[in-house]
Amino acid sequence: MSVSLVLDYRKTGKVALNVLVGSLEADPELADTPVVFETRDLARAIEARLAAGDERVLVAWSFYSPDFPRQAEALARIRQEIDDPRILHVAGGVHATAEPRATQAAGFDLVATGEGEETIRALVRALRRGEDPGQVKGIATRAEPVRLDDFPPFAPRHNRLGPIEITRGCIYACRFCQTPSMNKARFRHRSLENVRHWVELLARRGFRDYRFISPTSFSYGTSSTEPDLGAIESLLAMVRGIVGPEARVFYGTFPSEIRPEHVTREALAILRRFVTNRSIIIGGQSGSERILEESRRGHGVLEIERAVRIAKEEGFEPHVDFILGLPGETADDARATLALMERLATLGARVHGHTFMPLPGTPWRDEAPGVVPLETRRRLDALAARGSLYGQWKTQSRVAADLARLRGAH
Repeated sequence: MSVSLVLDYRKTGKVALNVLVGSLEADPELADTPVVFETRDLARAIEARLAAGDERVLVAWSFYSPDFPRQAEALARIRQEIDDPRILHVAGGVHATAEPRATQAAGFDLVATGEGEETIRALVRALRRGEDPGQVKGIATRAEPVRLDDFPPFAPRHNRLGPIEITRGCIYACRFCQTPSMNKARFRHRSLENVRHWVELLARRGFRDYRFISPTSFSYGTSSTEPDLGAIESLLAMVRGIVGPEARVFYGTFPSEIRPEHVTREALAILRRFVTNRSIIIGGQSGSERILEESRRGHGVLEIERAVRIAKEEGFEPHVDFILGLPGETADDARATLALMERLATLGARVHGHTFMPLPGTPWRDEAPGVVPLETRRRLDALAARGSLYGQWKTQSRVAADLARLRGAH
């Protein structure tokens, strides 16, 4: 049976979808699967594949929890435009993994939970054979964790390239974070030789910017809370040796932050030798010792301040993430966070503000959405006016309320 894959290729899902296509490319039996990377009109793209004679069209969606309300509405519109039994809409990613029932209730035919590299292969194979895709392992039952070296980090045959995921999973298991629930609370690293292979491919393709995905940048190569600076130095030295002095290498910045206790002079000396960026992202999250402990961050306020001071002294501009309205936060906790933000701004840091969202799959999924009081908003606006604060914390307040509303509906 002929099967094609149409991707809802929007900004937030691109990296994950590239990984899935890369998995198909690396399987000789499935590498010829037609793939459409659709960014505008998904309904017309599906119609085109049906008109081309495809017997089944698998439409793949991948999104984070904040995007779920918008994606559910988009799916409903598409079903109104084109509803054909040959079409199967499958949703995957962190939200689908954490909330499979709510995701299916939103109208998706299939919900892929856990890591998708093996699941997408099994789905396409089952459809080609005319088998029931609902029986595929990983569909509404969590797929087993994969070995990163066994799969490409993107889709080179389709020239869909990007950052290289070097670490998956996280041992810290912060109570607000979906990463441990999606990818287990342990580190799995891509080997140095495998990273080399993909960096060399990017270099041959003329890539100029090299980025790496990790839940915590200075945890590459380690299985514990102690950084392995030797592994990080070997990684970055290898990358710089391949790409040369003119290419841009980013590390310790988006999409991979640095834990504050990992910011040391020795660690930053390694960055200074090999990377292009002179700004780094540090995960602070709160200025309240009590809230940091409640959220299981594994560090205190002292480590946050020390990280900013060291970063500035070593020639880096620190950007510090904070989450406003975390569960149990009192007026005193909020004031402590604001005071820390203002101290860090005085030291030369920029503050990145978020509002707490009760994300599915986390220990705090059933908590109330974050609320930012008026007085806090005024002080935050003052920081923003000075250029010391940025972020989508106002928008996230509305998204958090939407998530809570949808959670209550299912």
